[in-house]
Amino acid sequence: MTSTLEINLPRKLTNQLLHLAQLSPDAEICGLIGADASGKPVACYPVNNGAADPKRRFLLDAAEQIAAMKQMRENGQSLFAIYHSHPDTPATPSATDIAEAAYPDALNLIISLNTKGVLEMRGFKIDGNNVTEAALNLIEA
Repeated sequence: MTSTLEINLPRKLTNQLLHLAQLSPDAEICGLIGADASGKPVACYPVNNGAADPKRRFLLDAAEQIAAMKQMRENGQSLFAIYHSHPDTPATPSATDIAEAAYPDALNLIISLNTKGVLEMRGFKIDGNNVTEAALNLIEA
């Protein structure tokens, strides 16, 4: 994995994602992040995890994903990222995350709760089996 991408994330949005992960320490959370016309991430759209084993994987609830995408379009936003958490494993894409990644242009944000009290969030572009880590920069928005 190489790190050539740099992504600016608003601190407020980052804090919101970390908080959502903390509220669900035993199951993976997931959802979408919308970007404004300039490509800046601006909004979080939580989606229920419909996976049969939500402690170990995530599956965006189809109806909620469609509703979130519609709301994004109505707000003049585009898909910026898909996020999910790993309650017990590091913030790196699992083999399942890589195999099931369906949006190569979207950033994949992974939040790990398995870090001795310090939350970790890392971002990756996943295109087929090509996984590129992005450097995440927190910015004031």
